[in-house]
Amino acid sequence: MKKIFFISFFVLTLLNSFGQIPNGYYDSAEGLTGTQLQSALHNIIKNHWVINYDNLWSYFSLTDKKANGKVWDMYSDNPSGSTPYEFVFSTDQCGSYDSENDCYNREHSWPQSWFGESSPMVSDLFHVYPTDGYVNNIRANYPFGEVNNPSKTTLNGSKLGPCVSPGYSGTVFEPIDDFKGDFARTYFYMSTRYYGEDSGWPGSAMTDGANLKEWALDMMIEWHKADTVSQKEIDRNNKVYTYQHNRNPFIDHPEYVADIWTSSIEEINDDKIKIYPNPANDNLFIKYNVSSTSFDFSIFNILGQKMLSDNDLDNDGKLEINISSFEKGIYFLIVTSEKTPKYRKIVIE
Repeated sequence: MKKIFFISFFVLTLLNSFGQIPNGYYDSAEGLTGTQLQSALHNIIKNHWVINYDNLWSYFSLTDKKANGKVWDMYSDNPSGSTPYEFVFSTDQCGSYDSENDCYNREHSWPQSWFGESSPMVSDLFHVYPTDGYVNNIRANYPFGEVNNPSKTTLNGSKLGPCVSPGYSGTVFEPIDDFKGDFARTYFYMSTRYYGEDSGWPGSAMTDGANLKEWALDMMIEWHKADTVSQKEIDRNNKVYTYQHNRNPFIDHPEYVADIWTSSIEEINDDKIKIYPNPANDNLFIKYNVSSTSFDFSIFNILGQKMLSDNDLDNDGKLEINISSFEKGIYFLIVTSEKTPKYRKIVIE
């Protein structure tokens, strides 16, 4: 794990729960963190009612209907701008296609080839969405990622091209910002619903079985934080629960992301790393007393926003940080050396 998402461990839980969660549904997960929490959630949401793959068309009209009755397609819709086109249920069902706006089909946001095209994953409504067939074909089974120089750009602004997310440089598909959190929480669901049930999954450049690779987990946590749970997700979660009899825990409890994937960070409590003064005013100093081939640090505020980062130690293993522009308050310094992240709470006066 990288330091970029460890700070989530400290972010205050501002969102408690959403939607119509059955009483006691998450009781067995209360107070747990890390893999214990993931395992408990897996036991809660496993053994869902498996929907017939051919019947997904009918369920889409119940789970993915916009207020105007049209198909809610995350590859063509644009909540922050102009939606270029919309599909009509059944009438516009694929079918063949030659371009965008020809028809919609069934998009496995976690591609089938990654789990061997087997059941129950193939018809799990929590990751299968109605999307433009042409754009679905463009996405193919490429990982999600972030793109600066796209080779293709869809009408709603989704992009295909080389990945610029740290840790991977292959071809990826980037959905628009409005839906990045939706897909991130979809992936956290898949990693948890099929936790320990992924033997034989072929995996991908983004996944090892049901687990996200480090670069992908970093990115998905950032997407989750930037695009918070929407009413669309809440409504869909409730509807899927009606038919599958399980829920996406990361829509009901967004804080579970931090509780599972950031709980292993340790506090700096030895003499190898000295941080002073604390409280600080204009400058903060870091002194690392052991030779290291890798040293990075980042400072986050209490909301989980990264304020700055650096790795430029001088010859004496010392770093001076100018914090004069920071507002007064509590911050967290995340230090990563030899891939071992640790934190220290600092106070700026």
